[in-house]
Amino acid sequence: MPHAGLCLYRREAPSRRSAMRYLHTMIRVRDLDASLRFYCKGLGLQEMYRTENEKGRFTLVFLAAPEDVELAKARKAPLVELTYNWDDEEYGGGRNFGHLAYRVDDIYETCQRLMDMGVTINRPPRDGHMAFVRSPDNISIELLQDGDLPPAEPWVSMPNVGAW
Repeated sequence: MPHAGLCLYRREAPSRRSAMRYLHTMIRVRDLDASLRFYCKGLGLQEMYRTENEKGRFTLVFLAAPEDVELAKARKAPLVELTYNWDDEEYGGGRNFGHLAYRVDDIYETCQRLMDMGVTINRPPRDGHMAFVRSPDNISIELLQDGDLPPAEPWVSMPNVGAW
């Protein structure tokens, strides 16, 4: 059995160093007030910021652990994202857990490396900013570009596949 923290599958050295940073974990909640009471009063997390999206009919609330507050202020990470959809919805099949999110320095290179490994790009980075893939255990992973990349082929023309 491998030792804790040991990654047995190290990538071969790429032509240039690829950087990645953990951002947040998204959890869908049915009752925002009850969830905030649990996460903030119960666990001691602190609300860092929130976004209300009337068009999409949802609220995002980002929370940080007390020891991560200064880092979260500086980097907007590491955070827990509570997603409250205004329309009533049952979250069966683990839909209440959303995704892990990572910032990458080259989303096109990252997606290509994953495709070369046989990974399906569920939501291609058509905009040069965001993509979604799934782990072997079907966990949704969001990849976000650090900085701006112009939209480029073949990504612009790739359709969405499955759900993310």
